[in-house]
Amino acid sequence: MYRTDLRERLTGALDLDPRHEAAAGDRLASVLVPIVDGTNLLFTKRTEHLPRHPGEISFPGGIRHDGEAIATTALRETEEELGIAPSNVELLGALPPLHTFVSSILIVPFVGVLEPRPELRPDPGEIAEVLEYGLDELIEAETTMEWRRDRGVYRGYAYEMGDHTIWGATAMILHAFLELTGKEPA
Repeated sequence: MYRTDLRERLTGALDLDPRHEAAAGDRLASVLVPIVDGTNLLFTKRTEHLPRHPGEISFPGGIRHDGEAIATTALRETEEELGIAPSNVELLGALPPLHTFVSSILIVPFVGVLEPRPELRPDPGEIAEVLEYGLDELIEAETTMEWRRDRGVYRGYAYEMGDHTIWGATAMILHAFLELTGKEPA
């Protein structure tokens, strides 16, 4: 069951009506930070053949279609990637947007509760694996890192979760989410 205290903390801290627009030359996207079983988050591992961010750990989401509400983008992409109908997601609001300088995308992360837990039907063309981690284990795993990658150096948060590393924009979104929960490592 979703813990009321966490829900109240998040609801009071999230933007209930985000109206962000991308700057000239940038694209607007959104993701869903899906909460299941009260204090667990779902992530996706992208397939290796995707043109953007192959094999990386992410939240379900993608680029907004012309004229589409930004919350609709997160729900549409979640349905496309995981088979979760928008009616099964209770949106609590949005975290602050995050600009990715390498890909020139403004990401609006929405937090949503999936209760009861829906059946997941990942799209094998996009999703190699669905991952689930509890807030306590994510908080314990958080570290900062510096990583040389392609065109530069990534400095930010990282979460080593067994065989998987959450980093980049997903780690920045995750860090912002964990800060709002007010939880300390166990």
